Amino acid sequence: MSCNAPRPLVSIIMNCWNCEKYLREALDSVYAQTYPHWEIIFWDNASTDHSGEIARSYDHRLRYFKGEATIPLGAARNKALEQAGGEYIAFLDCDDLWRPEKLEKQIPLFDDPEVGLVFCDTVYFNDSNYAERLYSRRKYATGQGFAALLMDNFLAMPSVVIRRGALIEQGEWFDPRFSMNEEADLFLRIAYTWTLAMVNEPLAKWRIHPGSQTWNKFSVFADELVEMVAKYKSIFPNFAQRYAREIRILEGRGAVIRAKDAIVSDNLPFARSCLAPYVFLNAKTFILYVITYLPKNIALALINKFSMMKLTPD
Repeated sequence: MSCNAPRPLVSIIMNCWNCEKYLREALDSVYAQTYPHWEIIFWDNASTDHSGEIARSYDHRLRYFKGEATIPLGAARNKALEQAGGEYIAFLDCDDLWRPEKLEKQIPLFDDPEVGLVFCDTVYFNDSNYAERLYSRRKYATGQGFAALLMDNFLAMPSVVIRRGALIEQGEWFDPRFSMNEEADLFLRIAYTWTLAMVNEPLAKWRIHPGSQTWNKFSVFADELVEMVAKYKSIFPNFAQRYAREIRILEGRGAVIRAKDAIVSDNLPFARSCLAPYVFLNAKTFILYVITYLPKNIALALINKFSMMKLTPD
């Protein structure tokens, strides 16, 4: 991007449902951006608290919309996207934060015309002073990242900026069938035909708290994995053949999640039946399968001790 070229507009999608507790802090992190050419598309999903009043207290750069009724998050994000006019699209939930230089450092990476999505490192944090960088222990991929992203959705929502052209070419935006994997699904479809780029700095902060939907919906995660794979088999040529290994890993991950729920519900035979087709997929699956032959209290204690079921949110 030339120093004298006009800077493209970034539309920042903020969806809100009763977010007054953290909202002003999130909005202020956008207004502190060193990159000046942005707009906020603020979709109020029929909040009943003071979120609307807080949002409307900001200037014209925040475009406020309010739905008549609360709808699922993916559908609400689609409503907001319909109002976006920027060349690039970013996302910030109302309990998350950005560093001031986030957009300034990410937008130049779109000078490569093949890049459809730019992300950055992200800090998970909570109100008890816990903080950890996402990629301190987790792998990520750039360039042709579809296969890696299929096996592990390593993208944090507040870190992502998308080229408008990459979004528009999709047959749909956020798939309303998904409540856990709607973000991963969109990012995967973009990564199938576009490359990924990354700023290796923690420019976004993802807040963890008990009210966060992301951390409370693992019960549907496995079912949506199955549905997502079926979807890709129907829209991507030779998907089942090209990505057989990745599909196998995804199916095994779903089996592990179902087995965990079964163990918690004291249904160890069902847990074993879930894991049996994947018992030799990896050491974790094998050990968990063996544990299902133990009494429930011992099985749960071992799972907790070795953190075998730890899941990172998608």
